[in-house]
Amino acid sequence: MTQQIPNYGKAFSMLRAGCETKWEAYIAHDFVSELGKGALPQASFLHYMVQDYVYLVHYARAWALGVVKAESIEEMRLCAATVDSLINKEFSLHIQTCAAQGIEEKSLYTASEELETIAYTRYVLDAGLQGDFLDLLLALAPCAFGYGEIGIRLKDQVYSGHPYEKWINTYAGEDFQNVCISVGNLLDMAIASRVGDAPHESPRWPKMQARFTKAAELEANFWSMGLRAGKQ
Repeated sequence: MTQQIPNYGKAFSMLRAGCETKWEAYIAHDFVSELGKGALPQASFLHYMVQDYVYLVHYARAWALGVVKAESIEEMRLCAATVDSLINKEFSLHIQTCAAQGIEEKSLYTASEELETIAYTRYVLDAGLQGDFLDLLLALAPCAFGYGEIGIRLKDQVYSGHPYEKWINTYAGEDFQNVCISVGNLLDMAIASRVGDAPHESPRWPKMQARFTKAAELEANFWSMGLRAGKQ
């Protein structure tokens, strides 16, 4: 069955098409497939959730850096709103899930980072520190877009007693889907103001595509890290 691509904006559609094979490796990873079926080992999921909490701390900081790098009030407003959503909503999913397994929030914040976590978080932060607002956004966006698309793909697989129902419903839910739409609008706006209405014709496009694609690859590696934990 052909999967419907979510409407997260013009730039998302173009960038996704530019790395379709690697994008599918990210959103249809074995970790994601097993999670959707409810067959993912609990050890894999918990290890992933701990590492994802650590990742989200850096991810929120990177979005906060977006406020600094922004060149308009609207860009600042959308970045600040994303930071708020991360800290006050998405963090809660991780805290509550891990607390149910006896893992306190203090332990999450001080957890040792896996190499995949370090590679991904530093890549995103480096994009913002060395580049401009658009460089940062292209490194940040695949996380939101990918989780949004995964949520849509998996929502129909939820059954009564599904072990990962809350996780799936979080990313398939209206609140997170609206975050993805807002990020898509922000990306479209940022590209239009800096590169123009035909970004694929710009000399900058190959580097833009490469940055987006690399973030998707790092996401896939993150899933692999979770799967590895379930086999140890």
